Amino acid sequence: MSYVLGLTSKIMNTITKQSINGGEFLIKETEAQEIFIFEEFNEEQKMMAQACQDFIDTEITPNVEEIDSMKNPEIIPNIFRKAGDLGLLGIAVPQEYGGMGMSFNTSMLMADIIGSAGSFSTTYGAHTGIGTLPILYYGTEEQKAKYLPKLATGEWAACYCLTEPDAGSDANSGKTKATLTADGKHYLINGQKMWISNAGFADIFIVFAKIEDDKNLTAFVVEKGFGGISMNEEEKKMGIKGSSTRQVFFNDCKVPVENMLSDRGNGFKIAVNILNIGRIKLGAGILNGAREVISQAIKYSTERKQFGVSINTFGAIKSKLAEMAIRTYVSESLTYRAGQDIEDRINDLVSGGMEDAVAKLKGVEEFAIECAISKVHGSEVLDYVVDQGVQVYGGMGYSADAPMERAYRDARIVRIYEGTNEINRMLMVGMVLKRAMKGEINLFEPAMAVSQELTSVPSFETVDTSELFAAEKEVIKKLKKVFLMVGGKAAMALQDKIESEQEIMMNLADVMIEIYAAESAILRTEKLVSMKGEEACKNQIAMSQVYLSTAVDKINAAAKEAIGSFTKGDEQKVMLMGLKRFTKMDLVDTKTLRREIADYMIAKGKYPFS
Repeated sequence: MSYVLGLTSKIMNTITKQSINGGEFLIKETEAQEIFIFEEFNEEQKMMAQACQDFIDTEITPNVEEIDSMKNPEIIPNIFRKAGDLGLLGIAVPQEYGGMGMSFNTSMLMADIIGSAGSFSTTYGAHTGIGTLPILYYGTEEQKAKYLPKLATGEWAACYCLTEPDAGSDANSGKTKATLTADGKHYLINGQKMWISNAGFADIFIVFAKIEDDKNLTAFVVEKGFGGISMNEEEKKMGIKGSSTRQVFFNDCKVPVENMLSDRGNGFKIAVNILNIGRIKLGAGILNGAREVISQAIKYSTERKQFGVSINTFGAIKSKLAEMAIRTYVSESLTYRAGQDIEDRINDLVSGGMEDAVAKLKGVEEFAIECAISKVHGSEVLDYVVDQGVQVYGGMGYSADAPMERAYRDARIVRIYEGTNEINRMLMVGMVLKRAMKGEINLFEPAMAVSQELTSVPSFETVDTSELFAAEKEVIKKLKKVFLMVGGKAAMALQDKIESEQEIMMNLADVMIEIYAAESAILRTEKLVSMKGEEACKNQIAMSQVYLSTAVDKINAAAKEAIGSFTKGDEQKVMLMGLKRFTKMDLVDTKTLRREIADYMIAKGKYPFS
């Protein structure tokens, strides 16, 4: 193994705090010192990230055209095996199974860096995430010992067979069947799966099927050598062209009974929990791609001359560059905040005596809401960044000879991966409401307090805003009241019908996302200021302030649309007055701040905030 593996025993997270519950950011204040920020990764972790970046620079970037052409079917498998030799495929696999046993946020960092590898990032994510983790978290000791060492080293590649022609977002409706043989020793699997990443060269298939008339799916570990597996040709896709994506057909595929993963009927739960991990890893996985696009746009805007000057001197271009960076910085902030919360919960559970694999599942499940937020926010940030990258390049951005064309195509899939963003929006709100009904989140009591506040005389008590971000934190407190007001009233008015009101659910989700995003950026910057000083962080301060200003407007618009859809008359007027009160914020000179941010990046010649 490479020198990367030698770093394994040294890497430890340094942040210790009392873990909170998932979704509680809506009703609780978080102190800056309680969160983990990107800048706190230690030297060993940074060395691992650099090793990953060196791998991309050496193996991916020079071969990107050949990878995307798919003319050489061996190039991706060869690169995959090299990643295994470096230890990059076993980041989350315990050392006893040949992996590196890294912390959750370290695995997030690796997903972050590999995200700029284009098509290969899909290959990597499908193998290390949904291909490997079901065995790690749900496998028997025999299954782990047999399969994990080969998966961690890249000797074998894995894929995940869940989606079917008529079972996408509604995955549990799959029709693939597993029938027990007469001797009771094997299951015969029959069915069709589609959009299966890595299928073309996979050795292991995580397959979901129904036994008899079971309501829920059951999962199986299927080896390619079992036979009865055939495939269509590689799919022709809009983007990520260099990743293998095929339809897979199972025809009396004979699987030993001991290859059932977990218990019968537990497949849907496995799928949901593994997708939660996939969502937050995808939130991390967009970051380095976004940074790279921003850096390329800065470089091009410096070199491109119009009217006798570089186009980066124009306000319109500066505004784009700055906004691309602001949104990326915010997505970094919320993703690593959530990642460390998951890590803290895992550590708490392990300290309490829970088995490591079970604790990891429980930790991620607890923060499923934040996982969905990370996925949605990150994917939409990347979409925005690549779109603006094309625009900065102008006509060249539309040319396949320039880097933006590929980035634009490759980015589009991330809003569909791991559940569409629409599904994720409805899931996050649904989970908040269900947890509130179960008493796991004390949501209704604060919501009632906000409801009473609407009919009371507004407080004219002044708030001391002399400290950094004091004013911004007051704004965030009020934004949380927007969610409590609208979400509480909607739940009361619509009751069990609320989940069928998808537009309202998505409105509420947008409010949640912007609260979590804006708060995460402010907390990160506040902590960064405590480490480096205010002057050194003036651009991060500006980014946080600009983002909050735009988040307030987004929340106002989403909440207003929701209010208009289920209220009338005096109740509506009262809520609109409350909305106006709760989204009041002093005007921010976003133009000047964006220009200052852009000037700093142009001087550095790249995205300089990580």
